[in-house]
Amino acid sequence: MSFVSFRFLLFFPFVTFLYFVIPRKLRWIWLLAASYYFFMSWDAYAVLFLFLSTVITWLGGILTAKAGKRSDGKADFLKKAVLAVSLAANIGILCTFKYLDFFGELGSWFCAAFGVQAAAPRFGLAAPVGISFYTFRVLSYSMDVYRGDVPPERNLGKYALFVSFFPQLVAGPIEKAKNFLPQFAEAHSFDLERAKRGLLQMFWGYFEKMVVADRLGKLVDTVYAAPQSHYGLEVAVGTVFFAFQLYCDFDGYSNIALGACEILGFRGSENFKRPYFSKSIKEFWKRWHITLGSWFWDYLYLPLGGNRCSKLRHGLNLMAVFIVCGLWHGAALSFVAWGALHGLYQVVGLLLRPGKNRLEKRLNIRQNALWFKAVRAGCTFVLVDFAWIFFRADGFRQAVLLIRNLFRFDPAAFWNGTLFGLGLSVPEFWAGVVGIAVVAAVGFLGRGRDLRESFLSRGRVFRWTVCTASVLAIVIFGVYGPISGSGQFIYSQF
Repeated sequence: MSFVSFRFLLFFPFVTFLYFVIPRKLRWIWLLAASYYFFMSWDAYAVLFLFLSTVITWLGGILTAKAGKRSDGKADFLKKAVLAVSLAANIGILCTFKYLDFFGELGSWFCAAFGVQAAAPRFGLAAPVGISFYTFRVLSYSMDVYRGDVPPERNLGKYALFVSFFPQLVAGPIEKAKNFLPQFAEAHSFDLERAKRGLLQMFWGYFEKMVVADRLGKLVDTVYAAPQSHYGLEVAVGTVFFAFQLYCDFDGYSNIALGACEILGFRGSENFKRPYFSKSIKEFWKRWHITLGSWFWDYLYLPLGGNRCSKLRHGLNLMAVFIVCGLWHGAALSFVAWGALHGLYQVVGLLLRPGKNRLEKRLNIRQNALWFKAVRAGCTFVLVDFAWIFFRADGFRQAVLLIRNLFRFDPAAFWNGTLFGLGLSVPEFWAGVVGIAVVAAVGFLGRGRDLRESFLSRGRVFRWTVCTASVLAIVIFGVYGPISGSGQFIYSQF
């Protein structure tokens, strides 16, 4: 049941209505039932693995707390043993579905490099939808309980609701238990002003997804489906369009999810903060998929030593985190290359920082100068966009082919109409460009202020006019897929 399906447009108002009319002590049960129904609408079989991960980590949390109360000197050992079993079980489930064939192929390649022929069997297991997201959620819970950052949840049902909460189940945000689990014990009442803010955020999410992302995706799919047939400007435009397609697709999902949470009375975590305005790769990762970056920071980067070590170790820590980040996104060398490239960006940035600072000082460049910020943001976008080639390509070889073709420019492509034969008509192409401009403008205007509050403070006529125009824009200009809904969200496959 995608957020952009007619089923969800019926499902969510029904769930919300009953949530606020039934007795408060039963509300979490209703949300749990709705969440499992939502997940089963994607894949009824996969709900078994969701429940298995939930039970394992719930029991692990309780056993960890019991072990911590021991006074015979074995507490630390038992806590570590319970944590190890919980982590191994959940990571094992994730790897079985998502990486079994990939690791088998790597093993075969490694053997062949030493002259040993060993064909790895292919299992072809389909990963349950959202498995990477809910696995990271339960892993963070286990580690937080072990560290003592959060008490174990004794109620299996409420913990299951935390793991499966339907607005965030398929593609995040990846909430931490200490931030979100206590909210299920709060008494939520329907608030009209809060509902208005939530609906505005959902509307914006639908605009990003259906009007912008899915339209840009037509051209992107055309270019990346036949990398051997496209060159220069076509590859460049296709890659820039993909940068905004991916952003609008994922930010659109996040806005719909956060808006739905807000209507129900829950406070979700911000997942994007104008990432393409970043002035460095480091800043980009503080603005892009924020909850994933925070997860890696807390549970991988810092335990590895972070930057509290030698420069060599610091660089290796960064590379390790981003390679794992690439693998989290997909079981393919192209995703590993994408993650490694971002890690390399950061390592090189650290090495060049002293020389860069000296050069800026010698040239008397003001850090807060608008032109300098614009140059830095432009350079950062080029680096990020180049890396997206590996992310979007169907494989490593296809990514390399696209990069080669990128530098084979035909000047005639600027005026011979080539760009208008890539899956989009002339009006659709310029509609996509306007969509990108609108998204960029909203991001720029949203710096340092809440646009929703500014909008809701305006007069009623203005608000109804804008809302009506927005709904009509989504209905008229939105890109629609099958009868069940528009195209699926890109990150739902991870």
